[in-house]
Amino acid sequence: MRAAIALGANLGDRAANLFDALERIRVLGRVVASSSVYETAPQGMVDQEPFYNAVVVVETDLDPVELVGRLLDIEREMGRMRGRRWGPRLIDLDLILHGDHSIRTPSVEVPHPRYRQRRFVLEPLVEVWPDARDPDGTPVADLLGAVSDQMVAPVAAPGWPRGSRR
Repeated sequence: MRAAIALGANLGDRAANLFDALERIRVLGRVVASSSVYETAPQGMVDQEPFYNAVVVVETDLDPVELVGRLLDIEREMGRMRGRRWGPRLIDLDLILHGDHSIRTPSVEVPHPRYRQRRFVLEPLVEVWPDARDPDGTPVADLLGAVSDQMVAPVAAPGWPRGSRR
């Protein structure tokens, strides 16, 4: 199953944190694409440092609940401490899409409930999975127009496999 995972960090060495998370994600399935890294303004709690964001696409045998559980494990292993909602974070890993699954449990919601309003997710997602579709059938690329006012800027992130697709 093809899944899209969003990565974000705004504490410490942001690029190194994304790379560390990517290496840990590799054990969850075959990474088939990684977007460029984008610097973005924080949303929600805006009085914090800018984020580095990226999206990776993996082919995995894990179902959405298992995959989210493993992503949370990676966040904990990397030292993420949950604090204020939308606050600063060492690493943030969100399951955005999992094939055409649409599920909602107390702990997992796929597709991610706010991805349609976030250019920092949509831009890198369309970069690496241009034909991705929301489970309702909407092409993800069609969602970009509604968030064109949000600023994202590609950045050079040392060691990141920028823009790779396999």
